[in-house]
Amino acid sequence: MPLFENALDAIRANLEALARKERVKLISIGTLTDSQLATINRYRDDHGLPPISGEIIFIGSHIHKRRILEDGYSIEDVLDQIVSAFDPTSTAINGKMSAIKNPTERADRYGNQVRDEAVFECSTKHPRAELFSVVARGDKIKPTK
Repeated sequence: MPLFENALDAIRANLEALARKERVKLISIGTLTDSQLATINRYRDDHGLPPISGEIIFIGSHIHKRRILEDGYSIEDVLDQIVSAFDPTSTAINGKMSAIKNPTERADRYGNQVRDEAVFECSTKHPRAELFSVVARGDKIKPTK
């Protein structure tokens, strides 16, 4: 299973602490599948970048700022996006940043059919990848702030 058993509780705790303007600790939340890791590392190797490990860590500052404060999503919305993005069928995508994307659409709370992506920052905590952001592709109807 890509997300660890207690990952959602730990992610929620970090996001709630950030909402209270508290400092949070880096936490380990899961792993990439073998296929996802191989695809990302093949791209990194082709571009002269060192490989990453399969471990995913989480702080949550960017997600809290962009998805919750700016976009108006709730913590529960963000957790839904993370769970969906970390589906074992999600495929790795590479480019400016590495990510995994669920190929299956999910109905969100706002009437959209979205495909969720988890975006990783792979350098500051190397060799671990940090879950930097989540994106609900297709979210034409946004939450009200």
